[in-house]
Amino acid sequence: MICPYSLSIPGGVQGQVLGLARALRELGHDARVLAPCDGPPPTPFVMSVGPSTKVESNGSISPIAPGKVAAQRTLEALRGFEPDVLHLHEPLVPGPTSAALLGTIIPSVGTFHMSAERRDSFYRYLRKPAAGIAKRLTIRTAVSEDARRTAQESLGGSYWVLPNGVDVAPFAQADPWPSSVPAVLFVGRHEPRKGLSVLLDAWTDIDREAVLWVASDGPETAILKARKVAGVEWIGRIRDDEKARRMRGAAIFCAPAISGESFGVVLLEAMAATTAVVASDIPGYRNVARPDVEALMTAPGDADSLRHAIRRLVDDPDRRAELAAAGQRRTAEFSMTRLAARFVAVYESAIACAPPTNRRAANR
Repeated sequence: MICPYSLSIPGGVQGQVLGLARALRELGHDARVLAPCDGPPPTPFVMSVGPSTKVESNGSISPIAPGKVAAQRTLEALRGFEPDVLHLHEPLVPGPTSAALLGTIIPSVGTFHMSAERRDSFYRYLRKPAAGIAKRLTIRTAVSEDARRTAQESLGGSYWVLPNGVDVAPFAQADPWPSSVPAVLFVGRHEPRKGLSVLLDAWTDIDREAVLWVASDGPETAILKARKVAGVEWIGRIRDDEKARRMRGAAIFCAPAISGESFGVVLLEAMAATTAVVASDIPGYRNVARPDVEALMTAPGDADSLRHAIRRLVDDPDRRAELAAAGQRRTAEFSMTRLAARFVAVYESAIACAPPTNRRAANR
């Protein structure tokens, strides 16, 4: 498995790569990961191809490794591993995934994560050569219908839709973080598309005995902190174990993203922690939660609607419990173990579909 983004920096794609690799290994498969790392690799089955460079793209920052050194290390590692199949996440992002796609003939599965709202400029402005490079993939998958449409409109081809997964146990079994009043948790990079500014607008007039836990950081952190909104606890970057505990301890998990989410993994994590969810009504989140079934969903960017939804759940513990129970049931459909088993079948198909010369090369 190859990830184009640094595994030292939290992110949706990074979490999926590591979680899927662990689940595959638990099923008895020798899954290894190549990726940039800005420090020691996070687990023994990860090999670093070098540090990342932060590149601004579509209103966010991508920690990628587009240089020759990372490409060379990727190809050297693959010659040593002799894998049966490659799983390339965001296969056209410059760096180790594109190097593996262009530099080998090993059977490959490419997973496209990007939504239409965050379509990469590489897709838009280099559509023809990008489509040609994508043809080297044996099988293409996408994490949602939105991601599938985005890739298909830009690159052509056909795609299997395999939703992202969640490792349920760490969230379901976490020791709840204590709070003397109902806590609302936000986890996400502090940038416009994540909607933290909208959440603070809503919280300004929340008029309830409650606390807002704001995790992580980003380019907007300083200016948002300077607003000095009452009842907000800025907790900064947190480890995965603390995130699980905060999710278990919170009364409400709030995901107010305005755009750019192809899939709501963070919603699944909160549901696994049996926490009620309030989220923006955007396509990526609807892949996971159904309005008024697993979450209260509000118009993106609408602080008044968001405030009303939070107040409603703070005031109604029975409704919170209903949403939490429905969310917990929903996570069973997205377990990482289930996703890994589905990908094993995809990998076997890719190996079977590849020309005999490619299979022999993969097994040399």
